[in-house]
Amino acid sequence: MNFFRSMEIAASGLTAQRYRMDIIGENVANATTTRTASGEAYRRKFVVFEEKSKPYPFSSWFALARLSNDGRGVRVVTQGEDQSPFKLVYEPEHPDANEEGYVEYPNVDIEKEMVDMLAASRSYEANLTVLNTYKSMAMKALEIGK
Repeated sequence: MNFFRSMEIAASGLTAQRYRMDIIGENVANATTTRTASGEAYRRKFVVFEEKSKPYPFSSWFALARLSNDGRGVRVVTQGEDQSPFKLVYEPEHPDANEEGYVEYPNVDIEKEMVDMLAASRSYEANLTVLNTYKSMAMKALEIGK
C-alpha cells in the first residue's frame, strides 16, 4: 500500500464521520419538531457507509488480496429515514394535536443520538491520529535526507 493511498483512506474516514456527525446534530436539533414541510413530525435520519473499491469479479478477489491491499477508504452510500413510529404524547392544547388530543413527536431518541455522536467522534479522532502519524513519518523521512 503506498503512502498517499493510506492518507486518502484516513481522509475518507474523516469526511464520512464528519457527515455522520452532521446528521446526528440535525436529529438532535429537530428532536421536538412536530411539523416539517411535509406536514408530519421530523423523522430521524441515518447514514450508511460502504467501502470504496473497484468492482472486481469474485473470482479475482483471492489473487488481488495476495498481490496488494487495494482498499480505497469509506464513502457514504445513502442517507435514510428511520421508519419507526412517532412518539404519541397527549397534549390536547398543542396546535399539532390530532382529534384525540395526541401530538406526534419525532422518533429521535436523544440517548441513542448521543451514543452515536460519541462513536462518530471517536472514529473521527482515530482517523485524525492516522493522518498525524503519517505526517510525522513524512517529516522524519525528510530529516533523514539532511
